[in-house]
Amino acid sequence: MAPGLSAIDWQPPWLDPWREAGAAVQAGVNAGDSVAEAANGAHRAAVRFVPQPTLPAGMAYEQFIFERGQVPTRENLHDFFNALCWMVFPQAKRRLNQIQAAEIAARGVAVRGPVRDAITVLDENGALLHAPDALWEALATRQWQRLFGELRPLWAQAQLVVFGHAALEKLVTPYKSITVHVWRVSQPWGSVAALDTWLAQDLTAARLAAKPFVPLPVLGVPGWWDANEAPGFYADPTVFRPARVRPAPPESPYLQPELDRAA
Repeated sequence: MAPGLSAIDWQPPWLDPWREAGAAVQAGVNAGDSVAEAANGAHRAAVRFVPQPTLPAGMAYEQFIFERGQVPTRENLHDFFNALCWMVFPQAKRRLNQIQAAEIAARGVAVRGPVRDAITVLDENGALLHAPDALWEALATRQWQRLFGELRPLWAQAQLVVFGHAALEKLVTPYKSITVHVWRVSQPWGSVAALDTWLAQDLTAARLAAKPFVPLPVLGVPGWWDANEAPGFYADPTVFRPARVRPAPPESPYLQPELDRAA
């Protein structure tokens, strides 16, 4: 069995979108299948999952997926959740892979660039959030006390899905500082399948290059972790960090004579 797979508790709210597919793959692994075999047996995904050694030496992982429609998969929690992402978000994952392949074709494997870096952020540690404007503005400006205090009731109107498989892996053993990078969703969704369709359409190289992410310590979300009901939970600057203050540009020396004369 993949290490850590038996430790998954499927009850926390962050696993709601993943529970059905995840339990099916977990059952296959418990029966003796590899993660790849269990994922293939549990669902007809947009790709096939294959053992990691199938990836030829020297070939880029993303390019292999693009050319062959196969995802090299190791026996660990990280790749278990990656397989679930392909199963639950097949259109978005395929779109990310297409953009990756286009970047590799244009720039080569060695040059990552802002688009591939952003894809890694979203794919590994991303989350998808639809929220009222006031909530989003407080999040974007790191107004934590307002976000989780004054505006706390507005979280009932928000929808949040942890998308990144590395973040999902971390959440198997939750701790306060787990932080996701949020991609804003412009409209509410009625199903994860509808969200998948929307995200696949929203993903473009230009949008990714702009890195429109906002950090969110995800266990601060109301209703997601009992500990955040405790007084002082959010008064922790090591987790709930203030917004960076950009230094003012240096004063131009060419303005000084005018200032002197004005004085």
